[in-house]
Amino acid sequence: MLVLGVETSCDETAAAVVEDGRRVLADVVASQVLTHAPYGGVVPEVASRQHVATIVPVIRRAIAEANIAFGDLDAVAVTCGPGLVGALLVGVETAKALAFALGKPLVGVNHLAGHLAAAWLDDPSLPGPPPYPHLALLVSGGHTALIRVDGPGQTRLLGATRDDAAGEAFDKVGKLLGLGYPGGVKIDRLAATGDPRAVVLPRALPARDDLDFSFSGLKTAVATLLAKRAEPIEGTAMNDFCASFQAAVVDVLVRKSRRALAREKLGALVVCGGVAANRGLRAGLAEAAREDGFSLFIPPPKRCTDNASMIAAAGTQLYQRGVRAGLDLVVDPGLPL
Repeated sequence: MLVLGVETSCDETAAAVVEDGRRVLADVVASQVLTHAPYGGVVPEVASRQHVATIVPVIRRAIAEANIAFGDLDAVAVTCGPGLVGALLVGVETAKALAFALGKPLVGVNHLAGHLAAAWLDDPSLPGPPPYPHLALLVSGGHTALIRVDGPGQTRLLGATRDDAAGEAFDKVGKLLGLGYPGGVKIDRLAATGDPRAVVLPRALPARDDLDFSFSGLKTAVATLLAKRAEPIEGTAMNDFCASFQAAVVDVLVRKSRRALAREKLGALVVCGGVAANRGLRAGLAEAAREDGFSLFIPPPKRCTDNASMIAAAGTQLYQRGVRAGLDLVVDPGLPL
């Protein structure tokens, strides 16, 4: 079964061809990082126009790299939400036109379900597909949540952020530190050689026995510390600050994940979303897995950030369950999981 995935929920124009929901035949991503870097973040209108310019060449390249013809496809899967409304429209309308022209079924995919499906894609770094039921930590620029997954499409939200997502906190703090956009990637790189105990930063909701997150207070604490400094942070001091901030985020994510696994009596954790590419988080969870004895499934970094192979994988699962979308498929920028 060959499924074309199309992803345009934010600032990545992506298309992929996946066989049987597991084997990636082609995975093409056109990044807009350099386009948005001068603005310090994603500009929705600019993102939409970039998608318009690149969507067709990206899809054609994916088909060529998969060494198939458009007619060989069994279905077209596309992200229909959540995300930026203009960006989503480009992908959905293109996928609808393609499905209609080819006479192929169309499947609308929730972007968050796509992240959950990333662990199902074949990769040497993964021990195989995760067992059901399992816990998923979805951590990205727009979402931070703990989700119980009992089967394809069978999910239950256990806890989520009450304000900012972890990925947003990384990027905003990166901007406060003058690191530019995307700040999260640069903080991760600098933190590798820093001292995570050098700067005392708060851990959100430390005394609460729940599974929710909060990162707005941490951002405020960073801004307050920086405002009090008389000189800019440079060199070793910058590395230490980045390591301390990253540790403050990672500690909370790891602690709440361990609590959820114990509370739900689950033995496997899937970690997905853009922040799952963070080396500090991967190391912290790997250590927790060794100590607690749970199985850890984290896709390689290229499958954590927005891509279309995960959309094709999730679309295949939906297709096999008989889910189809009509040509009246609409986008929903606030679509819940």
